[in-house]
Amino acid sequence: MSHQFLIFMYGSMTLDNTDTFLFPADFAWGVATAAYQIEGATSADGRGMSIWDQYCSIPGMIRDGSSGAVACDHYHRWPQDIALMQELGISNYRFSIAWPRLFPHGQGELNLAGLDFYDRLVDGLLQAGITPYVTLFHWDLPLALQERGGWGNREIIHIFLEYARAVAERLGDRVHHWVTMNEPRAFAFVGHWEGLHAPGLRDRRLAFQVAHHLLVAHGQTVRLLRACSPGAQVGIALDLRPGYPLDESDSSRKAAERYEDVHNRWFLDPLFRGAYPAAPLQLLGPDAPQIAEGDLQVISTPLDFLGVNFYSRHIVRAAPEKTPFCLETLDDLDGRERTELGWEIFPAGLRDLLTRLHQDYSVPAYYITENGAAFHDELTSDKLVHDSQRQSYLERHFIAAAQAIAAGVPLKGYFVWSLLDNFEWNEGYTKRFGLIYVDYQTQQRILKQSAHWYKRVILAQSAQIASAISRQDNAPS
Repeated sequence: MSHQFLIFMYGSMTLDNTDTFLFPADFAWGVATAAYQIEGATSADGRGMSIWDQYCSIPGMIRDGSSGAVACDHYHRWPQDIALMQELGISNYRFSIAWPRLFPHGQGELNLAGLDFYDRLVDGLLQAGITPYVTLFHWDLPLALQERGGWGNREIIHIFLEYARAVAERLGDRVHHWVTMNEPRAFAFVGHWEGLHAPGLRDRRLAFQVAHHLLVAHGQTVRLLRACSPGAQVGIALDLRPGYPLDESDSSRKAAERYEDVHNRWFLDPLFRGAYPAAPLQLLGPDAPQIAEGDLQVISTPLDFLGVNFYSRHIVRAAPEKTPFCLETLDDLDGRERTELGWEIFPAGLRDLLTRLHQDYSVPAYYITENGAAFHDELTSDKLVHDSQRQSYLERHFIAAAQAIAAGVPLKGYFVWSLLDNFEWNEGYTKRFGLIYVDYQTQQRILKQSAHWYKRVILAQSAQIASAISRQDNAPS
């Protein structure tokens, strides 16, 4: 019996003059989080310092002067958070492992108390009928390793493998979906070139070397995970923000192509073609990364899926004075709908991105591993959060995803960012992305309007599957 697709409908869908859209019957609806953003308990049970602990201690680096020291206290409240996922009907949960919990100094003796936490979390998820999707690196590098050069030091590749092996050997019998790295572009470029994330450096040459080492470690980890977790699905999550030319001029078009080479294809091409884009490699000159023999073969180890983190697009124009790539992005153009972070709301960009990826690369499957929006959420006196903007944002992006599926893209799941309001990196607690409102003073969790809506989406899918099966089973033979 085959139930390949379902069409589900619900009353709130009025956008684009349609109330139907198509998803595979086994489509994985889920939510996503990251360890440093929700766990808190940064000194509990032997956890070591991470680069984010240090970065948050530097005055002026975090908008509200906060840190992830408490965050959502998920480390102690995880049973409550699993119960909330159950209440919402969520059956897929993407979360990350905090490397400093397992290896307080980055390597050496394994901190069993830290690993035990994730062991309990995975068991709790499975008992609740929730499939775990585990990310091994979501930016919280142990501080001790950064003091030895961090991801700029090639030695870290085999150290990361030691950490990955410890996780896979404990959890690999129950975890069957792995993400090696989250957003290597953001970690390398925003943290080492722009200086806006930990470790807060401004060194373009280092940034590209860090990106390369991350990709080599990724490729080696794919092979390790397949050995330690037989039959598991393994991928990587890239933050892909497509670049659109400002106008139809040749200079804008070429600038947008250079942008794509540097920010998107710089990671996609080595992963799926075994080579870096030639143009930016040449433009980098002496800042190009040092590539050892065999690195690109390792990086291009075949994947089971590509995780796509999508939030917005960039408008690009030529800027000859901005070397070496001679381009700039324009994110302050008037008249565009935006989130609280100033990011343009452009759902068509998700459809365009997925269809282009499918045309350009040979990838067996895709997941939207992050998509969501920050808005100014207020808790009313009757303990409600009316976040209709977030609901509208997600509705329109779901439609874009369905359009990509209709065009033949093998999209297998969609993880909303985020389950909870949380520590939003350099924005601290000033921006809220969650489906669930968190009162940071009391740690009370309150379902937002968008959470109730998402529950209805998931229930609609379940109902349509049941109806389709019933119709097929009762059809005349």
